[in-house]
Amino acid sequence: MSPRRASAEQRNPPIPLTDPGTPANIEHEMFSHVVIFWTDPDDPNAADELIDGVNKYLKPIPGALHFHVGKMARSHRAVVDQSYQVALNLVFPDKQAQDEYQVHPLHLQFVDGVFKRVCKKVVVYDFE
Repeated sequence: MSPRRASAEQRNPPIPLTDPGTPANIEHEMFSHVVIFWTDPDDPNAADELIDGVNKYLKPIPGALHFHVGKMARSHRAVVDQSYQVALNLVFPDKQAQDEYQVHPLHLQFVDGVFKRVCKKVVVYDFE
């Protein structure tokens, strides 16, 4: 008899959003900034150059609680958009931190020096 596989929750237990000593009914502000990039199809290195630029210029900008950049993940599910090449997911403590990130000199350098050169389209999803 084979052992039962652990459920997803057993393998990756949920991480509490509050400290154990903090009442669970206190809401925490959070601001998510998700950027979807379509790179230049005529440039086979565009996605790698974009990721390198994101890591060089955007990762050092202070304020983000979470930073994740990567290439589109293939999926067998029809509902998953697979038309883009790179995505960036940032989480800030609040909208003000994200607003400050947007005008940071490194962000502006990224837009002018990398994004405009290797991207054809971008879509941004911000939510609180």
